[in-house]
Order: sequence, then structure tokens, then C-alpha cells
Amino acid sequence: MKKVRCPKCNSYTFFDETRYQPGQRLVFVCSECKKQFAVRTLSGSSQTPSDFLLKEENSEQEAFPKGGWVGSVIVVENTFHYRQEIPLEMGDNVFGRFVQGTNINKPIETVDPSVDTRHCIIRVQRGKDGQLQYILRDAPSGTGTFYMNEILRDQDRIRLQDGSVITIGATTLIIKLEC
Repeated sequence: MKKVRCPKCNSYTFFDETRYQPGQRLVFVCSECKKQFAVRTLSGSSQTPSDFLLKEENSEQEAFPKGGWVGSVIVVENTFHYRQEIPLEMGDNVFGRFVQGTNINKPIETVDPSVDTRHCIIRVQRGKDGQLQYILRDAPSGTGTFYMNEILRDQDRIRLQDGSVITIGATTLIIKLEC
């Protein structure tokens, strides 16, 4: 079972992804607010809830994975929620707990109260040698950002490697770089 979030009221709709072909366009009507919206399933079998991007039915853009991904963050939580994979893009990737109305571009769907709504930032940029650099800093947050079990100070900037482990609240983020 997969779930998609209504773009209007943020309630979830669940569906059985095995009944549909990869790349198929699905149209849903939200059971809460009656908003009609569509998603497109991805090709491949390793889809996660964040793989389904929403669009309004009358929108000009199609619902498909964003281009320009340069890596991802795997969110592994304890009892609060489920595993998520969030793509990294060039520029500032601002991570925090999803709350309607917050201004972050990489929301984590969690009820973990120790994750701030704006917790940490991973900046992806090209270095002088042309190679991609992944730089972590605290947003700042109330409970702190930990890199490999060491807390970051506000002025700290840490260069991340593939497999780096970041802890925010009771949630673990694992960096997966795709250069």
C-alpha cells in the first residue's frame, strides 16, 4: 500500500500500487475536502511514498519525479513513522518536520516532537574543482544536529560523504550520494 497527500488539505489517500502499471497516471478525489488531484507512478519496484508527486488536475505541469537530483537522504525513524527517501538538489536543502505552512523544501513526515520544523540544512554545490560538495549545518534547531554522534555548533560546516549518518531528534538520516 502507498499513500499520497492531498495538495489542498494534506490528508492521505491510500492505494494498492500493485494494481497499476509503472508510469500510469492516477486521479484521486480527497475523501476529506473532495479536491481532485492526480499522481503518476514511477517505473521500478522501489517506490516510496515520497516518489509520488502531486499535481492539481488543471495544472500545466505533469506529476513526475523532479529532475536534477544529486543524491538523497534516507530517513530511518524509530517508532514515530516509516522509512522515507528524500532527494537532494543543488542549493540549500532545508530539512525539518512537516507542518502545514512551514517554509522548508525537504519536509520529513514525522510526529517526532524532537525534530524542529526547520532543523538542518544540506547545501549541495560545486567546488572549485567542479566536484559536488555536500555541506551540513544546523538550522539552528532546539535539540541540535548530530553528525556521526557529534553535536554541531552553529558555526560548524561539515562536508558529507556517502553513508554519513546525521541524527536530528530521534530520527536518523543516512546520506546517499549519486555523483
